[in-house]
Amino acid sequence: MNAVYLAQDPTLADFGRDPWWLVLIKIVFAFVFAVLATLLGVWFERRVVGYMQVRPGPNQVGPLGLLQTLADGLKMAFKEDILPRAADKVVFFFAPTISVICAVTALSVVPFGPMVSIFGHWTPLQVTDVSVAVLVLLACSSMGIYGIVLGGWASGSTYPLLGGLRSSAQMISYEVAMGLSIVAVFMTAGTMSTSGIVAAQGDATQLTLFGTDIPAPGWYAILLLPSFVIFFIATVGETNRAPFDLPEAESELVAGFMTEYSSLKFALFMLSEYVSMVTMSAVTTTLFLGGWRAPWPITLWEGANSGWWPMLWFFGKVIALVFVFVWLRGTLPRLRYDQFMRFGWKVLLPINLVWILVLSGLRSIEDWDTRGKLIAVGIPAGVLLLVTLLWPGRKPRPKVSVQEQVNNRPHGSFPLPPLDLQIPPSPRTRRVVAEREPANVTAGSESGEV
Repeated sequence: MNAVYLAQDPTLADFGRDPWWLVLIKIVFAFVFAVLATLLGVWFERRVVGYMQVRPGPNQVGPLGLLQTLADGLKMAFKEDILPRAADKVVFFFAPTISVICAVTALSVVPFGPMVSIFGHWTPLQVTDVSVAVLVLLACSSMGIYGIVLGGWASGSTYPLLGGLRSSAQMISYEVAMGLSIVAVFMTAGTMSTSGIVAAQGDATQLTLFGTDIPAPGWYAILLLPSFVIFFIATVGETNRAPFDLPEAESELVAGFMTEYSSLKFALFMLSEYVSMVTMSAVTTTLFLGGWRAPWPITLWEGANSGWWPMLWFFGKVIALVFVFVWLRGTLPRLRYDQFMRFGWKVLLPINLVWILVLSGLRSIEDWDTRGKLIAVGIPAGVLLLVTLLWPGRKPRPKVSVQEQVNNRPHGSFPLPPLDLQIPPSPRTRRVVAEREPANVTAGSESGEV
């Protein structure tokens, strides 16, 4: 890595020196990015899911249907704002804003690019950074769930309360797995600063492994593959996205915690969901995909990681992760709640604990390069984890006929509906059939039929 490349990496000393107007520009940029990402994210999801289902999706309002989300937002703004009689008015009003504010706040410590010159001031493309920025991300992720929980409780209705309780259990289950995945990151990077973690994922270097020189990748998605897989699964669970959208399961809870919301409050909840999806994609990019650094083979160009180009690579990675979110929604069915909780506590958490233990042991070996140890152990462990998660489970049970199910029912069970699922004929139908039967008998006897 040359001196020009190193000069682009911001450090903690580069923050806190900007004039107030430059800080304001960065804050406005982060907010505008969140709002535009929501508008385009909804359009992107509807178009991608439409393509998967062989239908056009939104294509009438604006070029390629780009203004459809804006039209839907205006429609929701002018709808009647209904306040349930049994609702806690103050909490019911502020709950959606909690989710939105926490999702947007997390973007303040996400690096969008390296050091650049803005109106003559040399500044990093990041609102701020602290030595414990990763904890800020975890705090924002945890606090965002409180908006959902409080919204469900303050509605004064059964289904929203159940959705809020599901969301709280979901947070407890998957926050632990997410935190352990981040532990592996700052164990390897040696810092909890987001800019420092991006700097630690530098370009590939030559690594001597078993007497052979090989290029060693720097992205933690490769070096810490088990942590990356578990972190992304936990991210999908934290953002209440399918197949983990149980707090708002339409088939069970009507709309879950959002059932009693309408107008702008409903729009704020929808905004928070899509902002959280984009924010967690940006966080995943920062922690595991090299942040704003260009992927290979773009890195062969010397100016790939300098100037304003890194913002393009950063947005490209975020869009790719958002596509995975949409892909999962259009592909996988929703899990049952017991399957969801079992997967978090009995699968992700034990695997993550074992991986952290293995990672600690690898770092204690002094006569072997750390990156080589991670490559030799992390990649096979990640592949084994993926195979384990994707491998079909227990053998399918043999199909049992309906008649066998009826015969094996315990004594005193509730009566079954007709096995042919046909509704019994109404009294009028039976009367009409009875009136026609004598005529049919007479016609048959005249023709000589017995």
